[in-house]
Amino acid sequence: MRRAFVQVSLLAMLGATALYAQAQPTVVVLVRHAEKATAPASDPPLTEAGVARAKALAAALADAHVDAVIATPTVRTRETARAVADPRGLTIETVALGAREAHVGAVADAVRKHAGQTVLVVGHSNTIPAIITALGGPKMADLCDEQYSMIYTLVLGAGPPRLVRGTFGAPSPPSADNCGNTMR
Repeated sequence: MRRAFVQVSLLAMLGATALYAQAQPTVVVLVRHAEKATAPASDPPLTEAGVARAKALAAALADAHVDAVIATPTVRTRETARAVADPRGLTIETVALGAREAHVGAVADAVRKHAGQTVLVVGHSNTIPAIITALGGPKMADLCDEQYSMIYTLVLGAGPPRLVRGTFGAPSPPSADNCGNTMR
């Protein structure tokens, strides 16, 4: 009898924990990798300005209670993500690049595994807007080549997703606001 009570109590606690996680919104913070070098062309690291921007991202998210960090395997995204992940002792979850649609879907799936948590996604100019859309946010154009200062916070919970747009670190050049949709 006592064993049955303990089992029922444990199941009730697990159920309550699951309900609590569902009641908590999932907060997804999305940024493009910081400024990248020109070489090596296939997988460049961050520039000095990029390192400074990654530090600015860490400062901007200092009180955000980030629970998970997702990035691509490129050096620039991992260096940007590391500024937030390392001080928290988080392992960067890597989502492979490939066909854009498949990559975007894989990132959205990775985010959904962290329901009720705060997740940082570091991606690319042509994937961040698509990931926002895949998670239920509005359709957006790709970011511009010079646009590095944008930060998007997508809140997923009861009701429609809410998107907040902001900036961090040094401002992007004014030309970044009026460019075409040819970003990487």
